[in-house]
Amino acid sequence: MNEMLSLVLAAVHTGGWLSPVLFILLHTIRLFLFVPAAAVCIAGGAAFGMVPGTAYSAAGLLLGNMLFYWLLEKMPAARSKLTSLKKRWFGEYRNLTAGQVAVLRLIPFVHYHLLTFCLLERYKRFGEFVKGSWLTNLPMAVCYTMFGGFISRFSLPAALAILLVLGVLVYILREKMSVIQWRDFFKETA
Repeated sequence: MNEMLSLVLAAVHTGGWLSPVLFILLHTIRLFLFVPAAAVCIAGGAAFGMVPGTAYSAAGLLLGNMLFYWLLEKMPAARSKLTSLKKRWFGEYRNLTAGQVAVLRLIPFVHYHLLTFCLLERYKRFGEFVKGSWLTNLPMAVCYTMFGGFISRFSLPAALAILLVLGVLVYILREKMSVIQWRDFFKETA
């Protein structure tokens, strides 16, 4: 394993300007490769270091979200599937705030593109969506790049404590308003 890591690091250091470009491209097309965003961020931290890895990961995640926005405009069937998945996971009238999306992106097993879709539901215009994507991707890029080498070394109690703290943060940052449709409030009883 150490030999493979040494080989990858040597390739990155000798790749010059092409290595960051390929890494950002990997982040962008990872949507089609079914590679978790957290895994690519961790690899960026190991390969490029804290500051460049964070910058490259944030740029790649933003470009990937922009591609996702464009693809959902072209594929209404995918939009309807994501809408039903969002309703199943978060409820029919629940809209996640940008803070909740940012915190949920720190939890590795929460679906990244479902959270991107929740962001898209909140910010309909492209400019707002890009700004929201940037703000919600930055904590993920920083944390996974910074702790990339240490995540695999966490003990089970430490990992559970981190998940508990993140769960409490999601609850605290929730939107405190619920919308109930008129027809749902006054359902007919037959």
